[in-house]
Amino acid sequence: MIAYILGLADDALILAQRLGEWVSRAPELEEDIALANIGLDLLGQARGLYSYAGAVEGAGRAEDDFAYLREEREFRNCLLVEQPNGDFADTIARQVLFSAYQFELYQALAAGADAGLAAVAAKAVKEVAYHVDHAAGWAIRLGDGTDESHTRMQRGLDRIWPFTAELFDPVPAAPVDPAGLRPNWATTIDLVLAQATLTRPDVPAHPGGGRDGRHTEHFGYLLAELQYLHRVHPGATW
Repeated sequence: MIAYILGLADDALILAQRLGEWVSRAPELEEDIALANIGLDLLGQARGLYSYAGAVEGAGRAEDDFAYLREEREFRNCLLVEQPNGDFADTIARQVLFSAYQFELYQALAAGADAGLAAVAAKAVKEVAYHVDHAAGWAIRLGDGTDESHTRMQRGLDRIWPFTAELFDPVPAAPVDPAGLRPNWATTIDLVLAQATLTRPDVPAHPGGGRDGRHTEHFGYLLAELQYLHRVHPGATW
């Protein structure tokens, strides 16, 4: 169970880190703030899940230990969230695909028997509903916009899509069957793609591995930046 909880927390933490890379670089000021706020929502989810993981584990580890003092192979996030931002269309493709999945997941967990997960999920699902709407709005705006924006949005979708297969792979001790989330996720995504005049990619699935600690080449660089300050100044307080 601890590995499952950490996987959820790692998903949120790593995507928060990726979205933080857009601060001061987004295409407009309002979007700079929006992406930062979505990242903060995800960071809050990660903190709640890490705290719960520490309580379940009972070994004295807290959220900072999980975030800053684990090695690359100990992280259990899906490969989708660690993918580089690319251009803005790539980021929007990643966000709409992941947020739609996370919404279905948190809805199921909020209604589940695990009280700790249900508490985190019940709060988070309200935040993620906004994340879905925000990303879907941009996907539609770009996909159904100019020829250039349409091309970039389709290209971003094609690049990110192979990493969605891992979201629905079986996970040991999962209180929710990931495969059972796929139908509603697919319905949401297909509605967005139709409004955005985008085509569902017909590309081979990436084999995954993130849940087992096997990550892409991009992850080590992300983790080094995330953990650097804590490791250089261990135990520092501000």
